Amino acid sequence: MKRILSFAAILLSSPLFLLAQTPSANPVSDALRDGLARSSKNMVAAAEAMPADKFEYHPTPAQMTFAHLTMHIAMSNTFMCSKISGTPAPEGPKLSDTDGKDKLVAALKSSFEYCSTALAKVDDKGLSDTMTLFGGRSFTKAAAMMILSDDWADHYSAQAMYLRLNDVLPPTAQHKM
Repeated sequence: MKRILSFAAILLSSPLFLLAQTPSANPVSDALRDGLARSSKNMVAAAEAMPADKFEYHPTPAQMTFAHLTMHIAMSNTFMCSKISGTPAPEGPKLSDTDGKDKLVAALKSSFEYCSTALAKVDDKGLSDTMTLFGGRSFTKAAAMMILSDDWADHYSAQAMYLRLNDVLPPTAQHKM
């Protein structure tokens, strides 16, 4: 019992433990960056996992193709990260949903790289400041951050569904031992 108490005392006084307990000065922005790291890894891996000949696949005629989904993710990342960070969006190649896998995956990677750079300096100041987004509607910076995070979850779930419908296991479902 003495050993356990000694270990607990050492652990609780450890600088790493204390650092982990220090509240963030920017919890909303930090959470968005954490989500960016996860989403970037998973969404790029999902796009890479889809066979090139399946980029034109869509489950029903009313749904977008996997190519269009990939293009849409890249474009929405760039748009939203530009708005949230107040930085100009980079000029990238003109994208079309008929572009091949290589070009679309490269654009997706570039969009996440831009978001990583653009969001690196974002903080929680001005969360109630407004910006114009879709259809000229006004949103707060906080709402835009939530929309972006929600987009990543929504888009990855669509990617995962398309992969599974093509007998490809999504990245987050793969158990690596």
